[in-house]
Amino acid sequence: MKTITPAERQRLINVLKEISASMTRQEAERDLVKSSKKELRAEFDLNVKVLNRLTKTFHKNNFGEECEIHEEFQTLYESVAK
Repeated sequence: MKTITPAERQRLINVLKEISASMTRQEAERDLVKSSKKELRAEFDLNVKVLNRLTKTFHKNNFGEECEIHEEFQTLYESVAK
């Protein structure tokens, strides 16, 4: 490992602080999503898998694609399971 100059050391510390702050924000956002989903499940008596799929589909705005995939799965499953 090369010797780190004082300027490089300070740059490293600054970037590590930025990364740490970003990671803290990510953790807070995950906690918010988790608690929001918990509230929705309780209030609307929703299945966890359904709610997770709903939130992902809403976020990605890909309802049509989800319907196509479901229809393809249903058709395939019915042809195999008969």
